[in-house]
Amino acid sequence: MQIVETDIPEVLIVEPTVFGDQRGFFMESFNRQAFEEVGLPTEFVQDNHSRSAQGVLRGMHYQMQQTQGKLVRVTAGAVFDVAVDMRRESEYFGRWVGVELSAENKKQLWVPPGFAHGFYTLSQSADFQYKCTDYYAPQHERCLLWNDAEVGIEWPIASGDEPTLAAKDAAGLPLAQAEAFGHVAFDRAA
Repeated sequence: MQIVETDIPEVLIVEPTVFGDQRGFFMESFNRQAFEEVGLPTEFVQDNHSRSAQGVLRGMHYQMQQTQGKLVRVTAGAVFDVAVDMRRESEYFGRWVGVELSAENKKQLWVPPGFAHGFYTLSQSADFQYKCTDYYAPQHERCLLWNDAEVGIEWPIASGDEPTLAAKDAAGLPLAQAEAFGHVAFDRAA
């Protein structure tokens, strides 16, 4: 397993070691000991699996209480995955990181607590799986507006196309109005 830092140090790309031959491939998507060795969380309480059609944009979600860290990956298809720093005291507040996750590249993204998260489906469909460090709590969920100009996420959406959004995602708040975190720490001793 290799850890690749992004422009926001707490958001990490996890590249598993993949063993493949003419029969197919094998990889460990999670190994408690290996994660401990690089300072990543090992306590996950919920696994989720969604399927999205091409052009679907889900996000930008976060929870103000029961904050969730998420280890995300794609097992079929491809998405453009994004994390936005929602920690007011962070030097990266309002900045974003985006990475393509696909069944082919097998990359995973660690999105720590204190970040809004979302993705845009690039392929005909995509199966998206993620592990969470806390339970889903809809009463604490918030949504950052996916296309807020202040954040400026560069979604790979073809000119003239509009993403397919859930009502709650279309009604997300811009960064200037969105509830944000004071201090949410993530210690990575690597």
